[in-house]
Amino acid sequence: MTDADIPVLRNPWMVAAFEGWNDAADAATSTVDHLLEEWDAEIFAELDPEEFYDFQAVRPVIAPSENGSRDIVWPTPTLYLAHPPGHDRDVLLLRAVEPNYRWQAFCASVVELAQAAGVQELITLGALLADTPHTRPVPVTGSTNDPVLMERLSLDQSRYTGPIGITSVLSDVAARAGMATAGIWAAVPHYVAEPPCYKATLGLLGALEDAIGVGLPQGVLREMSEAWQRGADELMDQDEDLLDYVRTLENERDAGDTPEASGDAIAREFERYLRRRGSDDA
Repeated sequence: MTDADIPVLRNPWMVAAFEGWNDAADAATSTVDHLLEEWDAEIFAELDPEEFYDFQAVRPVIAPSENGSRDIVWPTPTLYLAHPPGHDRDVLLLRAVEPNYRWQAFCASVVELAQAAGVQELITLGALLADTPHTRPVPVTGSTNDPVLMERLSLDQSRYTGPIGITSVLSDVAARAGMATAGIWAAVPHYVAEPPCYKATLGLLGALEDAIGVGLPQGVLREMSEAWQRGADELMDQDEDLLDYVRTLENERDAGDTPEASGDAIAREFERYLRRRGSDDA
């Protein structure tokens, strides 16, 4: 895609999620999938998978096509463009499998496309397995290099040291190119880690809404999250050892929560409600 092929966009922002190491219970990619469907997004650009994937590790698949034949579908990193109704900003959404090769070149290509489209804010999404009880709100953490996002999300600059995924590299390349970046992660209870985890997806959607400051459509996510919660409760009720373990996690979590943190959570949820209501009325 050349610069001449890129349409004029309205102060676009970008969100990215990757299958694999960064995507416990598919929570991060499910957030992007949800927005792709809700906003009826269209393909904006695709990267050549030949350059970035080991096809013995990330295999192409045969799938039926619209004309009744069967086509090979390659694991193609895809940028989608959405024009959210009621919003004054466009959105680019990147969905891909975490690459096997040439991470820096991959991220440079994504950032180049984003800059050509006018993107100045990048939010990456991730999910990890953690010792957290499913009976409590999903912990959402993150980091940012931008003072505005830092204030809006109550985030700090990351002090993490250790192995990283492609989301960290993409954020670093984007930040070096002058973009405001934030990485948001949801913690998925490790004992109910089978995807999908709609509760974690809903948590990421709420944090993403806070980062952008506009209402995002929930669609059926609230109902699916409640159904997931009921299923996890039933699993716990059928296993006394698991019940004891969850009670231990609850005590640890409750001991660490302060009244101020609970009040902040209530205030954020009310602000999200007002933003969604404003978007629906627009």
